[in-house]
Amino acid sequence: MQKSLSIDPVKCTGCLQCEMACSYTHTGAINPSKSRIKVFSFEHEGRKVPYTCTQCSDAWCMHACPVDAIKLDALTGAKMVLEATCVGCKVCTIACPFGTINYMSDVGKVQKCDLCDGDPACVKACPTAAITYVDADWTGLDRMRAWAQRANAAAL
Repeated sequence: MQKSLSIDPVKCTGCLQCEMACSYTHTGAINPSKSRIKVFSFEHEGRKVPYTCTQCSDAWCMHACPVDAIKLDALTGAKMVLEATCVGCKVCTIACPFGTINYMSDVGKVQKCDLCDGDPACVKACPTAAITYVDADWTGLDRMRAWAQRANAAAL
């Protein structure tokens, strides 16, 4: 059973615990600018929304990478950036229709959510359960994929 992150923006308080947990897990330091999940603030709506890679089944980032630095983790379904292979060309950032791949200028590489090997730190850190890790069929992932396919067809 594939699992994916499910985000309920109604439950998000904007506490940024997810960003801090993510950055700490991946870098050993609390530095939200290094987080692979971002909390966007929609001031006019009075809403905060966590957002990260949706792990698309037909991952455009993975197919666009000219050096094959993004590989599928068969266990979690995450599209993993192989930092040693990544050349920092940023083609994947352009290919991603959701804008969830980040370029790290300090190391000249990209990063994206890797689902923390199936135990996402952001989920454990979220005090309101705005972020959960559930069966992928329950998250609306198929609707996102269908939207991405329509967007791709329109671009052609």
